[in-house]
Parts: sequence; C-alpha cells; structure tokens
Amino acid sequence: MSTMMAIIIVVLFFLFIIVNGFRILREYERAVVFRFGRLLKDGAIIGGNGPGILILIPGIDRMEQVSLRTVTMDVPAQDIITRDNVTVKVNAVIYFRVVDEQKAILSVENYLYATSQIAQTTLRSILGQGQLDDLLANREEINLSLQRVIDQQTEPWGIKVTAVEVKNVDLPQEMLRAIAKQAEAERERRAKVIHAQGEFEASQKLADAARIMNTEPSALQLRLLQTLTEIATEKNSTIIFPVPIDIISGFLKRG
Repeated sequence: MSTMMAIIIVVLFFLFIIVNGFRILREYERAVVFRFGRLLKDGAIIGGNGPGILILIPGIDRMEQVSLRTVTMDVPAQDIITRDNVTVKVNAVIYFRVVDEQKAILSVENYLYATSQIAQTTLRSILGQGQLDDLLANREEINLSLQRVIDQQTEPWGIKVTAVEVKNVDLPQEMLRAIAKQAEAERERRAKVIHAQGEFEASQKLADAARIMNTEPSALQLRLLQTLTEIATEKNSTIIFPVPIDIISGFLKRG
C-alpha cells in the first residue's frame, strides 16, 4: 500500500512539473526567465526564449512574457500653452514596439505606462515651444519631432517608437471666431487683388487700342460703323449719331 502511494505521489509530481513547467509562446512573443531571482540567458532556457515550447522548473523559474507586436496607444488630451499664449487641447496617438525584451523588463517597471507618461510630457514640451500657426500648418514636422524625442528617451528601455501622430487640436471658441475672420479677410483681399489685376489688364488693352486708333484713322471709322451696327440690331428707335467730319470730308471736297 505504501509502495502504491509512493508511485502515485511520484506520478502526481511529474504531472505537476509537466503542467506547470511547459510554456508555449506564439511567434510574436518572447520570454524573460528568472531563476532564483537571476536572469537566465537564452542558452540556459530549455527551448530558448521563444517562440515555441519552453520548459521551466516550477517554483524556481519565473517567466515574464513580452509581446513584440506594434502597440497603438492613445495619448490623452493635454492642455498646452503655445509660445503666443494660446491655450489649446491636443491629443495624439503613438506607435511603438519592443525590440529588446530583456531591457523592457529589467530597465523599467512598466514599459507601457512609462512610454505613455513620456509621450504626454513630450507632447506638452514640444508643442509649447511653437506658435499656434505652426501647430496648425506644420503638422508633419511636429510629428517627426515628437517621434524623434520620444524614441531617444525610450531607447534605453528597449522600446522603438515608429510614429507619433497629432490627432485633434481643440481651440477656444473666441480663437475659432478670430481664425474665421482672418480667413474671410484673406479671401476678400484676394478678391480685391484679382479685381484690381483685371482692371489693370483691361486698362492696358484699352490704352493699346487707343494708340492704334490714333495712328490709324480708318480703325476708328470701322469701330464707329461697328457701334452703329450693334445699336441698330438692339434698338428699333431712331438714333441721332454724330458722324466725324473725317468721314464726309472726301464728299465735301468732291462737291
């Protein structure tokens, strides 16, 4: 009876090791294993650090599982005062991934939370250095600047920031009205410039036509006859039109 109990205990012990000692990691997952609190190198882990099957010693080995996929994280809206003293609310989205799983576990307590905090503080710092017009017009340059600064700060943690995108810029109502007035004034200015340009070009053409008629009297006579024809087709009433003396001077001489 005691022998049977011993066999059962041994079998249960091995079942416990099999159940709790085997780990299966997916293709995008890696393991960081500690044995008695010390980090195990990849070669010391049966099966490596993933992917695939890992064999651990229950109660002795402890595993931290890390995903290598790109993480999409929303940066909450931040109150930002620009260099021209305009208060705006700006939120963003950050894309990053773990490139060194050991640094991500050993260098920082919670790399997701730490990256989120770094993104928020950097967003306030970078956007606070520029003016409102730069924030609205130079969005691509600001995104690149944010990505570069955040990536430099998260590099010691084994985190690679691939992109940062500013999503929304919420302006106060009075600022929205001021921007609308500015846009309307700009459209009016362009309309006046276009109108003035058209008047200038028309006056140039009229001046050219006047010079031609001055040098060619026959051109003036043809224009006069064309005007008479246009008036005759549009109105049926009698029109008294002064005829220049140059036209009838030849008839007077003959008479």
